[in-house]
Amino acid sequence: MTIRPNPCTTPLFDTNDRKILNLLYAGRSDASIARQLDMGHRTVQRRIQRLMEQLQANGRVALGARAQELGLLQPRRRERPVVNSDAADHGAGNSSSQR
Repeated sequence: MTIRPNPCTTPLFDTNDRKILNLLYAGRSDASIARQLDMGHRTVQRRIQRLMEQLQANGRVALGARAQELGLLQPRRRERPVVNSDAADHGAGNSSSQR
């Protein structure tokens, strides 16, 4: 029986690898990731290929799923619209009372 090291506890991934995984999981293209991380497009492609080999993923979608499975992704923040309920309530009340 072969025991494989746990990628979460083994220092296989540097900060840029984790950033690439998160951006890839968010649906960004290689070119977009390269621009955001100030890397070459080909460098990003090579790093993604290396990550796919290390995580034994046979494609980009599988890589994202595997990274999520292993807890390598940062939790995604949900952006909620900021609504000032006081202003909305007062605005609606003022317009109807002025008629």
